[in-house]
Parts: sequence; C-alpha cells; structure tokens
Amino acid sequence: MAIIPCGSTCVAQWGIRPQFIIRSYVPNRIMTAQSGVTCSMSYLGALSSSLFSRDSSPLLSYMGSSQKSHRRRGARFIVRAESDYYTVLGVSRNASKSEIKSAYRKLARSYHPDVNKDPGAEQKFKEISNAYEVLSDDEKRSLYDKYGEAGVKGAGMGMGDFSNPFDLFESLFEGMGGMGGMGGMGMGGRSSRSRAVDGQDEYYSIVLNFKEAVFGVEKEIEITRLESCGTCNGSGAKPGTTASKCTTCGGQGQVISSARTPLGVFQQVMTCSSCGGTGEISNPCNTCSGDGRVRKTKRISLKVPAGVDSGSRLRVRSEGNAGKKGGSPGDLFVVIEVMPDPVLKRDDTNILYSCKVSYIDAILGTTIKVPTVDGMVDLKIPAGTQPNTTLVMAKKGVPVLNKSNMRGDQLVRIQVEIPKRLSSEERKLIEELADLSKDKAASSRR
Repeated sequence: MAIIPCGSTCVAQWGIRPQFIIRSYVPNRIMTAQSGVTCSMSYLGALSSSLFSRDSSPLLSYMGSSQKSHRRRGARFIVRAESDYYTVLGVSRNASKSEIKSAYRKLARSYHPDVNKDPGAEQKFKEISNAYEVLSDDEKRSLYDKYGEAGVKGAGMGMGDFSNPFDLFESLFEGMGGMGGMGGMGMGGRSSRSRAVDGQDEYYSIVLNFKEAVFGVEKEIEITRLESCGTCNGSGAKPGTTASKCTTCGGQGQVISSARTPLGVFQQVMTCSSCGGTGEISNPCNTCSGDGRVRKTKRISLKVPAGVDSGSRLRVRSEGNAGKKGGSPGDLFVVIEVMPDPVLKRDDTNILYSCKVSYIDAILGTTIKVPTVDGMVDLKIPAGTQPNTTLVMAKKGVPVLNKSNMRGDQLVRIQVEIPKRLSSEERKLIEELADLSKDKAASSRR
C-alpha cells in the first residue's frame, strides 16, 4: 500500500497509479455495481486541509477510469471543479431564506420534468433541488460557505447524497393547488407514479399439429394471472382504512446503509423491506393480503398466424399480470411447439418429401400422386430422371409469416429403386436391352 500526499491530507492507495485530470464537477456521481445495488463513494479528507478551503476550487474525488469503471480493473484519481449553489439558484451570497425559497420555487416550476420536456431539464431540476437543500438549512449553509461542497458531504451531513428532489418539490408546493402553472399536475403526480410497479409478463405454451402451424389457427386458451383485487380496488389496503407513510424509509421506498472505509464512506441503496418499496404502510386487505392483486383464471381467444414454427412466440399485449399501485399490466407471451409430420419435413418455408420410383418409371417417365399440406397432388416424373433428382412443386410450401400471400415450395427428392432379384423373363428382356445398348454404342464409334 502506498500513501499519496495531497497538501496536508494523505490518501491511501492500493496498487493504483494516480492520474490527475481537470474535469467539470458533476454532483452525485453514482456507480452501479454488477449485483444491482446502487453504490455512492465519497472520499473525504480532513476539513482543516487546504484541499477543502473555499479558496481552493478543485475537489479531490475518486472516479472510475471510464463511465464503465465497475467493469474494468484499475482506477484513477480525478481533480474536478465544484458547482456554485448560489449561482445555480441565481441569488447573492448574502441572500435571505425567503429569497432563496422564492428563487427555488421559480426555477423548480420551470425545470420540473413533468413540465419541461428538454433533455437536460431533469438534471437541471436535480441541481436546483440540491442547491436549495443546502442553502435553506442554516447548518449546511454555514459549512458550505466555509468549506464548499466537500464540507457538506464530509462532515457527515446526510449520507453524502441529497434527498429525493421530487419529494422536496412536493413538500414545498403542498397545499398550493395547481402550483401556479404546473398544468394541474397535483401533489401526487410524480410520487404516485414513482411507487407504481408494472405487472410481470406471463408465459403460456401451446402445442400445434403440423398443418395448424402451416396455415394458422384460432384457439381458445385458459390462462392464470394476477388481476387487480376487487375488494380494495388494487390499493392493498383494507376497505375503510388509509395508508400512512412508512417510518422506516420516510416514504422514499428505499433505505441507505453507510459504512466508513479507509477510502471514505461506502453507501448501499436498497429497497425498503418494511413497505416493499411502496413508501406506504397500510392495514392489509383480507382478500389479497395487501398485494392489491389476486390470481384468477381467464379464457382468451388466441389467433395463431400462418407460418409459425417451434420456438415462435406470440405477444398478447396487456394480458399478463396486473400492475401494482396503478402500474401497467404485463404482456402474455405464447410459446409455440409444433408436432412433426411423419411424412413431410419442414425447412424454413420449404417442405421436403422423398419419393421412390421404379427404374422403369425413371427411364420412361410417369405421373405419381404426392402428399402435400394441400392434399394429394399429381407430380410428373420426366423420362430419364436420374437418382436423387430434386423436383420443385412451386408454392406448395409454408406461407411466409405475416405474409400469407407468399409461400415456399415443396421439394421432392426422387429415389430410383433397382430390383435385387429378376424373374427369368425380366432378365431375358434386360439382356436384350443390354445387347441393343452395346450395338448402339458400337455403331456410334464407327
């Protein structure tokens, strides 16, 4: 382990070669681990260090070697500049609390993602909320004025992260009706949507015979899925009761655990186990046990298009499990399995068939009946057909999926049968034929 001096602060390093690069500061950089847990790393030094002085604009922080740092080995130190919260809100450094609140309300209305659809609006909204959260609190503002952003994060205020900007917004605008031009979004607009959970997809397997897969079929199937509870109308709460904010997570639906390490504070953001991520605690409905959904059986009509094959999946929208808290329902995916035909084989949109003919018919030519998906069809065997010749029966194959007016072909492979035993009369005729062939060959050489 090596110790890297940084002014009056020492930063421990394990096998990492430091690199110092100037980059603009982006607040609340979050790294997501491969396990799906969101982690935030803050690397802290002593507050008395010149590194955190107001006169020193760079802030030392740990970032990955790229945006995908969690996938690559090695890391580097980066020096980045802080943002100025007073500039973000557009107020002076000696602004009063009322001036700061007024500036926040004005900017928050303008950049709220439900009103402003510009790509950078949500990020700007978060920056405004972060700035207001610090400057509206006397203790945090004092630390910020003295040490900058590092003072707020490094002094153990919070967890090194900011509050949910949408909850902060709603707490300030509560009781203000339409919120002065927010388009009637209302208090619960975003928080209710953030708690909504979309329903999961359902899967159903169906077996078709060969011709059903080729030409399509309409079947009635019975599925079992989660539907919205009729007793509590999907709320999960016992009728006559109302839900209350979860005290474990404060209505956030997530809890943050923090642990100090030699490199700083390591945080984990996890779904609240008390409320299941909904942010609310309620007296559960007796019918659905608080889930808001019950499992029911339903029969639906399924139209299978022509040309499907084993492994094909049909998607029936909104026929999956119901969502929770107003979330959208999932979809139903029907997985197709096709039973093979004992005679006809499928090769994409073509059908393969092998046909045996006698050597006499192969020599003289004939017409035979061949099975197809359309029934028995006459096939002409040309005179002089050679063994393993493939004859094409146009448009007797499988319709192209979603293009039923287009079809493949049926390919017929001719297998010429040679008799293993001959009668004396047959042998005599064959020998005469052989003599004729020899005389013909001799004549052609003269």
